[in-house]
This record gives sequence, C-alpha cells and structure tokens, in this order.
Amino acid sequence: MKLIDCPHIGPRPASEFVYGGPYRRMPDPDAVDDKTWTEYVFNRAGSPGVKLEWWYHTPSGSWFIAERDTLRDLFLRTLTVSEVHHGHG
Repeated sequence: MKLIDCPHIGPRPASEFVYGGPYRRMPDPDAVDDKTWTEYVFNRAGSPGVKLEWWYHTPSGSWFIAERDTLRDLFLRTLTVSEVHHGHG
C-alpha cells in the first residue's frame, strides 16, 4: 500500500488523499507588468519532473503542499502551507 506523509498527522494510505493541482506562488497583481501576469495565468510547466503540488487529506480536512517527482510518482517531502509561505520550503 502506498503511503503519503501528511505533515499534519503523519503517514496515511494514499486513498485518503486528493490531488489539488500545481502549487504556484501568485505574483502581486499590483506590482507586475502585463507580460508577467499573462505568463502566470496561461503558462504551466507540464513536463515531468519535481513539482510542488496541492494535496488534501480528506478525513482530516487538511490542505498541504507536496514536493513530488511526477516522472517517478514519488513524494519527496510534504510541507504545511505556512512552511511554504514563510520560506521554509
């Protein structure tokens, strides 16, 4: 059975989690030009590799960020949202 290490409650079966999409830090809309904003809205890095992603642990109602190698489908680490937002990720 595949386990995912939830940063809130520890390792749990993968069936308890839902993928929430790629994590991308949004630029400040008031501080960027139109080109930068357009890049953020319309362009995504779709090639396989190491990505930051949103994940949701359904039983606990907890969102977190996972660093995952999408080529190998391997979770490298998981972080709380505050860890990522405060530069610890």
